[in-house]
Amino acid sequence: MMNRIISSKLVDSMCVISSRRLSFAQSAVNTVQKQKELIKSRELEKDELRPLYMDFQATTPMDPRVLDAMLPYQVNYYGNPHSRTHAYGWESETAMEKARKQVADLIGADPREIVFTSGATESNNMSIKGVARFYKAKKNHIITTQTEHKCVLDSCRILEAEGFEVTYLPVKNNGLIDLKQLQERISPHTSLVSIMTVNNEIGVKQPIEEIGHLCRSKNVFFHTDAAQAVGKIPINVNDWKVDLMSISGHKIYGPKGVGALYVRRRPRVRIEPLQNGGGQERGLRSGTVPTPLVVGFGAACEIAQQELEYDHKRVTVLANRLVQKIMSEIPDVVMNGDPEQRYPGCINLSFAYVEGESLLMALKDVALSSGSACTSASLEPSYVLRAIGADEDLAHSSIRFGIGRFTTEEEVDYTVEKCIQQVKRLREMSPLWEMVQEGIDLKSIKWTQH
Repeated sequence: MMNRIISSKLVDSMCVISSRRLSFAQSAVNTVQKQKELIKSRELEKDELRPLYMDFQATTPMDPRVLDAMLPYQVNYYGNPHSRTHAYGWESETAMEKARKQVADLIGADPREIVFTSGATESNNMSIKGVARFYKAKKNHIITTQTEHKCVLDSCRILEAEGFEVTYLPVKNNGLIDLKQLQERISPHTSLVSIMTVNNEIGVKQPIEEIGHLCRSKNVFFHTDAAQAVGKIPINVNDWKVDLMSISGHKIYGPKGVGALYVRRRPRVRIEPLQNGGGQERGLRSGTVPTPLVVGFGAACEIAQQELEYDHKRVTVLANRLVQKIMSEIPDVVMNGDPEQRYPGCINLSFAYVEGESLLMALKDVALSSGSACTSASLEPSYVLRAIGADEDLAHSSIRFGIGRFTTEEEVDYTVEKCIQQVKRLREMSPLWEMVQEGIDLKSIKWTQH
């Protein structure tokens, strides 16, 4: 009996000790994490000058005029836009509907065809999964391309797991699709074609109007991810025969966390909602619409419409300046994607015999990227560059330059100067570059592993 009591007390004391050790370990982990965050914040504070921003495809800075439009709805006009019994709700609803019209006007749509979402990722998911699931009894085939945004490709993979058939169209070496190949792949069982307007990595612009007319003639719905195109190039959904279009607020100098989905009313497109609840947004996207965000989004669309022509001309001039200066000073530089059918503000260059990540680190005073912000954590070469047939070495050596509304000529010149300087420095350190200079054909060498 005594032994049992002692044993029981020992077990209890060991549990207490273990619990204390676990608590102490957790506390230590938390302390280390806090110290890391403190060090990081101090390092950021040390840098008096922040890097130049040249990554406008990842996100754009908010236009100050957008912030001015939003602020009253953050502080004074805070009513729920779906409250129909008092003035707080009415004024928020009025602001929401004004924003809806501003978005619609930018793409030539009817305000009733605009559904507010949290961004282009949600809009893409709603379009692809929504149409596929609604029409699955009659049609079970979807067509997209190999160079779509990851959220489109992942949505298609989810549908494949549900039994749908998905065709991933290849693209040509210039990044554009083959319209004849698309026509051949459309079958009586095809419910949806989803092809992005402007590619987020290489900037190529697909022949959207031709695709739209082809899909309409085949009685197939056409969705386009236009996050990188809206507000940057002229768009008219009726001329293009687009049935669904995804839009993002933070790509057009608006707030993050808001976007829209254009859903055509005639001929009517039906989609199965992804989330259910209060039935807001015509029952397609339940949840309280965030008035300050949609007000900012609407203001961004209105500004984009007013300044689209000026912005496009200015971005084109700056982009040409950057490309010409780099290519005139550095040999063996390849521009990825079609040189003509493209949005000029997205420039993807491959610097042969230079590792892209090394170049990014060397250009630490310029904010650039080696591809999509959604996949930049991966060390794998860009799937978009692989899809256009780029060699793995060149795919690893690519840098994306993003030019936007607030980019200055001085920033472009500084970026070019630093880029030329660092590419030359890194090549001088590269044995491959030395071999090429000696006239050795690297492709003729048979490499062996040790």
